[in-house]
Formats: sequence, structure tokens, C-alpha cells
Amino acid sequence: MTFWQNKKVTVTGGSGFLGSFVVDALRKRGATEIFVPRRADYDIRTRAGIDHLLADAKPDMIIHLAALAGGIGANRARPAEFFYDNLMMGVPLLHRAWETGVEKFVAVGTVCSYPKFTPLPFKEETLWDGYPEETNAPYGLAKKMLLVQAQAYREQYGYNTIYLMPVNLYGPRDNFDLETAHVIPTLIRKCLEAQDRGDDHIIAWGDGSPTREFLYAPDAAEGIVTAAEHYNGSEPVNLGSGQEISIKDLLETIARLTGFEGKIIWDTSKPNGQPRRALDTSRAANFFGWRAATGFEEGLKETIAWYRENGMQGR
Repeated sequence: MTFWQNKKVTVTGGSGFLGSFVVDALRKRGATEIFVPRRADYDIRTRAGIDHLLADAKPDMIIHLAALAGGIGANRARPAEFFYDNLMMGVPLLHRAWETGVEKFVAVGTVCSYPKFTPLPFKEETLWDGYPEETNAPYGLAKKMLLVQAQAYREQYGYNTIYLMPVNLYGPRDNFDLETAHVIPTLIRKCLEAQDRGDDHIIAWGDGSPTREFLYAPDAAEGIVTAAEHYNGSEPVNLGSGQEISIKDLLETIARLTGFEGKIIWDTSKPNGQPRRALDTSRAANFFGWRAATGFEEGLKETIAWYRENGMQGR
């Protein structure tokens, strides 16, 4: 609790999905001076927006979560935006944080930075062994540049910057917009709405064969805040649950938990994305003593219940 006393913390993206849980975790640990910039007031893609933010917040630490993110469809439709916005929200902000004396910068990257074909489980040392999966490469590479920058600034300036890579996140408060959402909220919404309308089937992208690992967002937030407190190294660190599941099994689980009993039709004209994805999370355990705490079905039930209450009623 004493670590956060009198410490000014800025959380970019703090009003978003993961960010809201990071703010919750900070408050639970005693942080009282938390600054959450809104894009309408601080456009951190611009130098003026960054300088305005730093002048107003005067942070001792920045936890950088802000990102333009989405599922395969959004990445395919807007690759230039996903590259430019994410690069410009990160690289200049870290530079100005160093220049203005911010004590620590916590950069949160993405599992999408890994090569398309990576031996399982993904180990951090394989991060540069190939090109990312094509549908999200612009996003993954833009976020990956923060790792290069963090290590370069530590080497040349001794600047305390750490880099964390969460796997695919899910949980309450997620984005359930079918145009931009990730796979779990998309499938939950499809199952619930089909059930609501009385449809006898739903359509899912790909063939169901790819595998993914998912991390409950409140667990990810605990990992980020724990690293902010205890980790001060140059090596990137995975944050994951350590559990791999195929998209086919995932959808069948969601259908069972939502009560959808109709047919699942796989649209194989749509891309599968990366063939497999599962992380080695031993660094997080060894470096700062963190492991995911929430069982997958437990997290799915919480997410479904939240959407029933907030999404279905709010449509």
C-alpha cells in the first residue's frame, strides 16, 4: 500500500476496457492520485496533446494502455490507422516522459507482436523469430516498437521502462460491437441475440481450428499493477493464463453457457488468423510473482452475465 502513497500515476486508456480494471487495481492498492486522460482533451497522437497531458498530470509514473485495437475484421479494414495511431500514441509519449523526468514508464504491448509461426508455448525470446500474422501485423509491429524504444532508452539513458505483453483479454465491460470486437464478446453477443430472436443457427468466422489463450481482464490488471510495483527490468514479459483452447471448443463452451442450442455454421471464406496462440508465463511468476487467478469458465460466466445486464438491455 505504501508504494502508491503520494505517487501521481497517469493511465492512458484508463477509461477503456482493460484500463478501467487497472484503475480499480490501483485504487485497491492505495493510489489516490490517478489521472485518466480523455482523448477529447488530450490527443496523445500529437506532440501538443502529449505536452498538454504531461503539464496537467505531472506524473511520477505512466501506465500506457491507450491503443486502437479490434478483431480481425477491424484490422483488415483499417491497417494504416492501426499502425499509425498506435505508433504515434506510444513512441513520442515515451520520449517526452523521459525528457520531462517521469520516473517510470510501463508500456503494455500485445501478443499480436509474436511471429505468425511461433513454437508453443510462446517464449519472450522468440519474439523476433519471424513476421507477425498478416491480418494484425501493422498493429502488432507498431506496439512492438515500444519494446525497441524501451530497451534503447534504458541502455543509453538508464530510463526505467518495462514492457508487458498480455494475451487476448476478455471480461465484463468489454467491447461488444460486432464490427470491432474481439472473438469472445463477438461470440457471446451472437449466441445471445440468436437466442433472443429464435434463430436456429449462427455464423462464425473461419473453420474453428485456430487456438487461443485468454486472460480475464481483472487478472491482467493485477499483473500490470504488480509489475509496475516490482519489476524494473529490460526483458519483455508475457501475461497470460497458461490455458489454450480452440475457437471451435470456445464457441461450443459459450453456446452451452448462454443456452444457445442452434446450429453453428463455419464461414471458411473468412480468415482464421494466427494458427495457434499460447504463452509461457513463467517470467511473470519469476520476475514479480504474478499468476492468473480466474478460471476460464468462471470468467466467461461473469462476462456473459455482465452483457445480459448491460448490453442486451442497453441495445
